[in-house]
Amino acid sequence: MAPAQYTRYVLNERPGRGPVNPRTFRKEVVPFDLKPGKGEILVQVLYLSLDPANRTWLNDARNYMEPVKIGETMRAGALGRVIQVGEGTKFAPGDLVNGTMGWTEYIIVPSKGYQKIVIPTGAELIDFLGPLGMNGLTAYFGLFNVGQIKAGETLVVSAAAGATGSIVCQLGKMVGAKVIAIAGADDKCQWLENELGVDKAINYKSPTFHADFKKAVGYFDVYFDNVGGDILNFALTRMKKHARIAFCGSISDYNATPKGLTNYMNIISQSAKLEGFIVFDYASQYSSALKDLTKWVSEGKLKRKFHLVQGLENASEALGLLFNGGNTGKLVVQVAPVDNAKL
Repeated sequence: MAPAQYTRYVLNERPGRGPVNPRTFRKEVVPFDLKPGKGEILVQVLYLSLDPANRTWLNDARNYMEPVKIGETMRAGALGRVIQVGEGTKFAPGDLVNGTMGWTEYIIVPSKGYQKIVIPTGAELIDFLGPLGMNGLTAYFGLFNVGQIKAGETLVVSAAAGATGSIVCQLGKMVGAKVIAIAGADDKCQWLENELGVDKAINYKSPTFHADFKKAVGYFDVYFDNVGGDILNFALTRMKKHARIAFCGSISDYNATPKGLTNYMNIISQSAKLEGFIVFDYASQYSSALKDLTKWVSEGKLKRKFHLVQGLENASEALGLLFNGGNTGKLVVQVAPVDNAKL
């Protein structure tokens, strides 16, 4: 039975260069008058993905996606259940779907571009926001297509305890690379070493970080960077000849004015490559990558960790965890109860 009203969170004002604050989003409770038209589906949102990219969508600046408009429901990747379908769709009520939705309890979206979820053996629904979703695909293409990692090479991963970095670490070990992980807390470093099996994890907040990096890494072949900023600038001094840097994100600068790089001339002297990328660049190859990722999850080769936050009302505060190191693994907001027995 449809509710009389539902809740959504819209962009109230842009945060500028600072972090998201209590004025950034506005709660709206609106009448439930949603009815899908031709080619549309009405979806109840179950889980929201929180990612550093969410912060970049709040800036009124050119990006790979249009910025969220003032007064518009905050955008997010999500998992949901189809409640009602319009004419000409491939879905049926009860189907589970993933795709771009938003910070809302219910949403109407065009059915084109959304995928029905079939949960493979050994996986859970929430894995479609982790290893079987955009984070898994980002790790896969960033490491294999951009980084072109090979057995025996040295791989460094920043934000290694996060959703994407933790998958990159495991994929690197699977292909026979030496993996050095960078994280911001001792317990995260222990998790990376003891649970994910990296060769060494180093804490970038340690006063001996630069010395620790030199000792553990020496010089690297591939750097999968989620952080940018000072750590990237230092890493540019520790490249092997023909090193590759897969530049996935710059989380250190999303809430600040970037200072720029000063060690960039090493890219020339080492004939190295720094390549920025986004996962959508590889959309035509998603299906083949997901076959590999699904196989590895089913076989238990890919471990995953979720930081689950309960309640849509906590999404804004939870987003800040990505920038203060408050989460380990994939950060997810549960919007509605999920009955696993009916999945």
